[in-house]
Formats: sequence, structure tokens, C-alpha cells
Amino acid sequence: MCIGMFKKEKFEIVTDPKDAEIIVINTCGFIQSAKEEAINTILEMAEYKQTGSCKYLVVMGCLVQRYKKDLEKSIPEVDLFLSIDEYDNMWEKLAGLVGAKKSVNTLDYMNRIVSTGDTTAYLKIAEGCSNRCTYCAIPYIRGPYISRKMEDVLVEAESLAKSGIKELIVIAQDTTKYGIDLYGESKLAELLERLCKIEGFKWIRFLYAYPESITDELIEVIKKNDKICKYFDIPLQHFADPVLKRMNRHSNGESIEKLINKIRKEIPEVILRTTMMVGFPGETEEDFFELYEFVNRAKFEKMGAFKYSKEDGTPAFKLKEQVHPKTKEARLNKLMKLEQKIAEIKLEEKIGNTYSALVEGITPDGKYYIARSYMDIPDEDGVIFIKNTKKIKMGSFVDCKITGVREYDLIAELK
Repeated sequence: MCIGMFKKEKFEIVTDPKDAEIIVINTCGFIQSAKEEAINTILEMAEYKQTGSCKYLVVMGCLVQRYKKDLEKSIPEVDLFLSIDEYDNMWEKLAGLVGAKKSVNTLDYMNRIVSTGDTTAYLKIAEGCSNRCTYCAIPYIRGPYISRKMEDVLVEAESLAKSGIKELIVIAQDTTKYGIDLYGESKLAELLERLCKIEGFKWIRFLYAYPESITDELIEVIKKNDKICKYFDIPLQHFADPVLKRMNRHSNGESIEKLINKIRKEIPEVILRTTMMVGFPGETEEDFFELYEFVNRAKFEKMGAFKYSKEDGTPAFKLKEQVHPKTKEARLNKLMKLEQKIAEIKLEEKIGNTYSALVEGITPDGKYYIARSYMDIPDEDGVIFIKNTKKIKMGSFVDCKITGVREYDLIAELK
């Protein structure tokens, strides 16, 4: 939306930072690794004030919301820090910095620039989070969960479809809670059905579905609609009940396993992705063993894992029984070794199958097109390398037959 404001005011949008006179960085402040990445990016971009065309450096997002005063003191190269609380007056502050007209003052989802290419776009349906997991700072940074009105979401979706977007990715901190604050019940299933009626979209995905809110209705909607990718991203975090309770998660191991089994039974071709955390305060060897054995049984096609990190202001920050860093590292390595074996087997099972794939690029040597199927989300999952035997237009969908596996990626040939 920030980029959209600049474009509306007749600024030229460039993709190479060395050519930019104004560089805007959106940051994350969720976990330590994300904070470190944000700081490194800010410092890297600040160098363009010396070596490039940059005159103004602007930093916004979650990191600024949490640490604005500290950042202003420690990184003077930045000309403007914008906290989330200031977004309603974003353009007034930006215009004041760069000397533009102060004609745009409020956020406008319709006034946005899609920065994810000509084919794929993200559709945010809510802001904030009210789940209050004890390790998570997001509710303190972004505020409580606030759903957008369905009518507004659908208008934006129609606009994206008319612009040529073929893959729509519905997102929020917890998509399954969509509508509860506005309508008294989850409306994600209804929203997905209405999105399916919009002409132009070939794929519709939704990310970050919390297990306690995945209903039979939602599973049925996904099962019966061809446009909806048979793909669930369910951030489980753990499986052992004592750990889940200390995390203030609203599921237990038994309900999680029942859910996974139900989804696989109802949608046999489903791809399941999850995220797990190791080393949460008080996690015992027995707790980790339960988690390990569950992952071995569930056999997730995609799984990420990370070590717990203490976050200022969260309830877990003060918990005793912090797990030793070396123990965290050992558990993480063990869990991911298991998942690597599972993922490899799951990929090998795809050999011989034919899938529709979205072509997004080509390898430097020109031997393979780079594509994704319904089984892969952008930038997180693997890709399909399709042998280049004829010219294919970027952004088109092709049928391809899987012929091999390369680590987390697939090799294919055109049908």
C-alpha cells in the first residue's frame, strides 16, 4: 500500500535499490532471527546513500512498532521510522519527508501495487491476533484480531482478478478466525466459496490455519472446490500436552492427531505443511520424544522448525526452566533430519504423476523452466524443474509429468 501511494502520486517505482532515490523497508519483529535480518537489511540499504542514488531511507513495520526509539538512536542513517500506529497518517509523513503533496492520508487496500509478479497476489483478510500464545509478541505489536468486511475483501479480489492475477493467496495471522469478531462465527469457508465464483482465478490458497478452528465445513469447501488448492498450512508448534498448555495453545495432542487423520481421509491428495518449535521453556526429553514420534507418524509433506527465542514483553519470557541452547540445537537438528527423510519419500511418491504447474522462470542455462504446482507456495516450498523442450510463456499453466527428485524439488517433462 505504501508503494501504491507513491505510484498514485506519480513516483516511478523501481526494483533495484541502487537506482532508487527513496528506499522503503518493511520489517518483521517476531523472533530474534527476523529482527537480525531486518537490521542487516537496513544497514545494507543505508549504504546506497553513499554508493547509489538514495536520498531518503524509510523503515516501517513490526520492528519499528516495538523498538522505534532505540532504532532512531542506533541507526541515524534512516530518515523516517514509521510505526504501525502511524499508518493512518503514512502519506502525510512520507510527503513531508520527500517534499510531495499531502493529498493521500489513509490506507487504501485498493490503492496497492502487487509486488509478487503478474500472476500471484496475496490478499490480507485481517490484521492483528487475539490468540495470545505465550511466546508470541504479535498481539502486542499488531493489536487484537480485526477482520476486514467481506464485501471489501471481495471487491479487492475482483480487482486483482481483473488485473490478471491467477493465483490468490489469502492470508492473516490466523485465517481460520476470520469473521468471528464481525459476524460472531468464522466466515473463512463462506469467503473461500465466494472467491471461487470470481472469474479469472485458477488457484486459491489460504495460509496459517490454526487447528482448533478448522471445521468440517471448511474441509468440505476445500474438498469440493477445484479452484482451492488442496494445501493446509497449520502452524502446530508442538504436540506434547504440557508444552501446548504452557504455550497457551488451544489444542491438545489428541485433537491435533484426529484433525490430521481426518483431513488426509477426506482429501487424499492433500499437502500438509506445519511449523514446530523446539526448546520451549520446560520442554523435557519426554515432551520432545512425543513431538518427534508424532512427526514420524503424521509424515508432513512440508515442515519447518525453529528454536524458541525469548521475546521481550511475552509471558514466556519470564518462565523458568529455560532449555539450554545446545539442547535446543540438538533437538532441532534431530527433528529436521527426520523431516528431510519424510519429505524425500513423499517427493519420490510423486514420480510418474502429472500435475498442472505455473511457470515462473527459467534456469540461467536455459535447460529448465521453473514452475510450481498446487503442492508448493512461493518462496517457502520447492519447485518443479521442467525440461525446456518448447517455448512456454511466463505465467502460464502447463501439464507436466514428474520424472525425478532433486533434494526438495521435482524434475519433470512436458506432457
